[in-house]
Amino acid sequence: MPRISVLLPVWNAEATLATALRSLERQTEPDWECLVIDDGSTDRSRSIAESFAKRDPRFRIELRDHAGLIQTLNDGAALCAAPLIARMDADDWMHRKRLARQCSALERAPDLQAVGCFVRIFPRRGMLPGRRRYERWLLGLGDPEAIWRDRFVECPIAHPTLMIQRSRLVELGYRDRGWPEDYDLVLRLLREGPVVGNVAERLHGWRDLPNRLSRTDPHYALERFTDCRAWHLSQDFLRGNQRYILWGHGRTGRALRRALSGLGHEADTIVEVHPRRIGNTIHGAPVIGPDELTTPLPYPMVISVAGPGPRGEIRATLAAMGCEDGVDFVCAA
Repeated sequence: MPRISVLLPVWNAEATLATALRSLERQTEPDWECLVIDDGSTDRSRSIAESFAKRDPRFRIELRDHAGLIQTLNDGAALCAAPLIARMDADDWMHRKRLARQCSALERAPDLQAVGCFVRIFPRRGMLPGRRRYERWLLGLGDPEAIWRDRFVECPIAHPTLMIQRSRLVELGYRDRGWPEDYDLVLRLLREGPVVGNVAERLHGWRDLPNRLSRTDPHYALERFTDCRAWHLSQDFLRGNQRYILWGHGRTGRALRRALSGLGHEADTIVEVHPRRIGNTIHGAPVIGPDELTTPLPYPMVISVAGPGPRGEIRATLAAMGCEDGVDFVCAA
């Protein structure tokens, strides 16, 4: 039995697959297998993978009719032999120490069920500002507590970097709920608390091109991220609470309020700094300024404010009032 199974789904990736597989060959951790699942490719992906398997038996090739990413990932997880599964995409590359560093991180922290690592998104030319902000934000999530606290802001793990216990991945599985399957998986893991960590090194090259699935598939549209976030808030932080306090009613706050309302959660009060909104009522919720808050908070608070700077200021304000991050309030934007 190998130490690690690398789960690598492939569909028409002839332009990048060889680079991904060569980065595996260079790993300083030698005890791995790579399960390449060709999901009905119509290009040279199969022959490229088979050429690697001929010279290195650690590469295993599975061929199938095209079924889509989620089914391919679930079928692949069941076929992996090792106790640890490392995700890999066919258009990315691994730093040669990625597998070794992640294995060591899991061994040092037996309470963790999974770890990611920091990434460098490429190509840099033409990279959208939103991707740069996301990359910078990920670099601030170096420990399990930070990942857990920020789980509703964005997906706190770059999913192609995930290394997870095989038993846990098979148990949870990937789901098609109409929203990002990777974020959904991470949020289900984090419902148990800070059980996901990070190796605080850039050990993965994450390719971002216009034809990437996350750019073209409606599952990854902004509103679907909001739906995913709201559903998990309902099952996690807001579970058992029909009322909540919403801090922020800008674009992100409005979208989240609507999504939560559809799940049976209504904003009791809205906290705003915009002077024109304070004193008004929005969908039955009075709008107050931060100085009108009293503690203990009567309901759990959801902070839906974009940007790490404003979120940090709000967190500091609430901490000074004796409120606990992740217990009395969460950030979700």
